[in-house]
Amino acid sequence: MVSDNSNGKLPINIRRVVTEHDMRGHATFSQDGTPPRTDVFKSIPGLVSRMIWATRSSTAIPFDGTDPTPLVTDFVPEPGETRFLVLTFPPDTVFASPDFDPQAAMAENLAVSPGLAERFEPDGKHRTPTVDYGIVLDGEIWMELDNGNETRLGQFDTFVQNGTRHAWRNKSDKPATIAVVLIGARTPDEQDYEDGL
Repeated sequence: MVSDNSNGKLPINIRRVVTEHDMRGHATFSQDGTPPRTDVFKSIPGLVSRMIWATRSSTAIPFDGTDPTPLVTDFVPEPGETRFLVLTFPPDTVFASPDFDPQAAMAENLAVSPGLAERFEPDGKHRTPTVDYGIVLDGEIWMELDNGNETRLGQFDTFVQNGTRHAWRNKSDKPATIAVVLIGARTPDEQDYEDGL
């Protein structure tokens, strides 16, 4: 059941606070504001993509103060990399509207979410070589897998998606927002001789 706190809407501009160390090694705040890669889709009313943070496999601390998100050219992380996203999905009825233009939606998705959008099948299913940790922040959403296998996730429900083919379906009449961290993983066709896999 959806929590009594749920209003089916999260603000578009959410606050991101980033820490760093000052010249003397003391912890301090580096950035405080809206993530620069906050995108409100024009062709899919209600869809909002927010890239909160990203790391490379070579990311080290102390943090050098450079926001990594504007430099990301692929939303799908390589092994050892991460992407932290907060996504708001409109009700599925948006896609059934006579005004919905699938070609415009795909073009916008390719521009906003490079590397991820190319993986979408016509029905919205996709697979990424990632382990995804997520939580439903607001609303409710269905994770659909193969063969019609699906489950409903409500506010504060969590999920771990292990590189499986899936789609997100919002069967409600309110927006649904999830926070998800994509962690790049090795696939069976890759070899890593360092750890014997």
